[in-house]
Amino acid sequence: MANAAAKRIATQNEAAVKTLKLGMLLPTLISILCRVLFRRDSLPPSRASLAIYVATFCPAFFLSNYLIKIGTTRRDPTTGSLISYGEDLNQAGVTEWCFDILYVTWTCQIGSGVFGEWFWWLYMVIPIYAVFKLWVSVISPMFLGRSSSRAPDTAIPEKETTSKRQEKLRKRNERGDPRIKMQHGRK
Repeated sequence: MANAAAKRIATQNEAAVKTLKLGMLLPTLISILCRVLFRRDSLPPSRASLAIYVATFCPAFFLSNYLIKIGTTRRDPTTGSLISYGEDLNQAGVTEWCFDILYVTWTCQIGSGVFGEWFWWLYMVIPIYAVFKLWVSVISPMFLGRSSSRAPDTAIPEKETTSKRQEKLRKRNERGDPRIKMQHGRK
């Protein structure tokens, strides 16, 4: 059973690695193609546009290589059997955030080619989300004494649920049935 899970993770990782490799090339080509087809006046790109592109491409390149490195499966060259399936690239947390940053970067690259340089403002979603997570998990609990969980302020006490058997025993006890002995020290 564990071998089946390893094969499933390996297959998912191989697909994700292929997507990452294509993702580093295709958005750039699509952006250039869209500029040629729809926005010829933006060719050649301005220095500011190139600076934004390079400034966002570098972290995307680093994250892509990191994910490819940890997610690449290793197989025996002679038999093709699975040696290591790598880290699970579908896990939540940092890996998920890396993919989110890559997807936002690729969207901004293509969007700037189609709609214009103002589309790079979408990239501000990343630091805004980072500040939100920092506020919710660190700043608010530490300095304001609030819980990091999303518990409602007005908690309604839940009614104790009893099973049918417990309800029957309670009714028998109320009638004074001698078969029921109440234990007062327990709940």
